[in-house]
Amino acid sequence: MRARVFVTLKPSVFDPQGKTIADALHSLGYSGVEDVRQGKYFELDLATTEAAQAQALAAEVADKLLAMARFSPIMKEIRAFAARGGPVLGICNGFQVLLEAGLLPGAMLRNRSLKFQCEFVHLRIEQTDTPFTCAARKRQVLKVPIAHGEGNYFAAPDVVADLEANRQVIFRYTTADGRISPDANPNGSVAAIAGLCNQARNVVGLMPHPERACEPILGSADGRVVFESVMEWVRSAAWRTLPLPALQAARTA
Repeated sequence: MRARVFVTLKPSVFDPQGKTIADALHSLGYSGVEDVRQGKYFELDLATTEAAQAQALAAEVADKLLAMARFSPIMKEIRAFAARGGPVLGICNGFQVLLEAGLLPGAMLRNRSLKFQCEFVHLRIEQTDTPFTCAARKRQVLKVPIAHGEGNYFAAPDVVADLEANRQVIFRYTTADGRISPDANPNGSVAAIAGLCNQARNVVGLMPHPERACEPILGSADGRVVFESVMEWVRSAAWRTLPLPALQAARTA
């Protein structure tokens, strides 16, 4: 039996090809076209004649493809790098990959609004003893944007309790003056968690985009502290005892 699997970007991910097609259609007078999603498909020749079995197998294949980053060969090297103490940062989808790969605990759910959200939010830095916050002040508030449809961080109560006890919550959604408030939590994340680290404190993930807040012309330069931190960490002696030849070569070059 032949099954056809269609693959498209998630609604929360910008589709530049689809946008180009939509703009072309609008220029041709098709103003009623609101959105276009470019996709691909592949066909599977399955050794079954049962439609239900074929559908289940195709769905399983599609799920594995959607989680492909977790099974990518590069993840073996990333895990090894992290195990040696190397600094690893996952932003937005990168945070999701770290969760799926088990490098950080928890999972992402759909935003509480069930909508894609792209807006500025405020983050409070909870801990400064990671490679990505060591140049910041504790409880410093950053203004940075989010852009996601699945940024609602979730973990079981006992996992959240462990995160809090181990000081693994690194970024938290707050108001501009640093207060935790339901209105300041854009996606419904448990305990207003915007980012966290592993127990070794060298792997950090966060949903907001500090790299999109590095110049005043972008609306904020607050995100620069994340990257200034890792530069400070590399310049410090912290990395010198780690078996990381690439970092050592970069430092002595």
